[in-house]
Amino acid sequence: MRFDLHRMRLLRELAQRGTVTSVAAALAYSPSAVSQQLAVLEEEIGTRLFEPDGRRIRLTEQAHILVAYTAAVLEQLERAETDILASLDNVVGTIRLATVQTAALALVPATLTSLAEDHPRLTVQFTQAEPEVALPGLLAREFDLVCGENYLDFPTSRSSEMHFDVVAEDPIRVAFLDPPEGREPSEVVLTDLADHPWVLEPEGSPGRAWATATCRQAGFEPNVAHETSDVLVQARLVASGHAVAFLPDLTWFDREPSFHLRQMAASHVRQIVTTCRAGSHRNPALVAVRGALRDAYQHSRPSITDR
Repeated sequence: MRFDLHRMRLLRELAQRGTVTSVAAALAYSPSAVSQQLAVLEEEIGTRLFEPDGRRIRLTEQAHILVAYTAAVLEQLERAETDILASLDNVVGTIRLATVQTAALALVPATLTSLAEDHPRLTVQFTQAEPEVALPGLLAREFDLVCGENYLDFPTSRSSEMHFDVVAEDPIRVAFLDPPEGREPSEVVLTDLADHPWVLEPEGSPGRAWATATCRQAGFEPNVAHETSDVLVQARLVASGHAVAFLPDLTWFDREPSFHLRQMAASHVRQIVTTCRAGSHRNPALVAVRGALRDAYQHSRPSITDR
């Protein structure tokens, strides 16, 4: 058997992305070139790695074994790169950073400014991306660091191929323009808003899953009238009286809300979390970016209370 790391990585990409076309698009190859390389890998290994599955292909048991070993090899190479960079006197390299919108608005500009001053040989390339896109992209090596979110009372599963670090804890409050008739804003509980139209994140997002679970735990199914992952759009819909919403405090890093906010439970908190590939967390460039994000949060953290 021959083990070509480039072809093994193509196989791992296929296992993660599901189709040859998506692998080709991600790596800037033609689909035929990817198929050809995978066929060569199959010949080198000496056993079938793929089986037809309708219009798609399915990896064999042997392919999954090879994918697991490929992940281990790539992690060791990450560790080697980290040790080499740690031996240098300066923080150098390029970090491809993906963040959710609130972090992009509140943290990224200050992070880029401080890194440019403290580590001029470090380059950060920023992309705004939601976790359902950014985390697979991290494993596919499209990004090196993802700044996302995790909900304390509805935590997401964590892959052993990733290293997680909590930047901050950000309370989440229910936002509404007017309290129900006869109620003071301070008296409003979540079930008082059960019949209101809601604006939530799109289906499939962690924020939508958390919000839906939170409403169900309170005893009702939210009436989702509007969907957007843009917290500023959500805030505008609340301010204009068209919806109620769950909004994190970091939304108000540079503005004041024009409506009522209430934190319904102490556990209604999201963690702002940075994620990198396992084996790379000691990379000095990643350490610097994580530290800059944490400092940016401390300087932009809003002072919000129920109102």
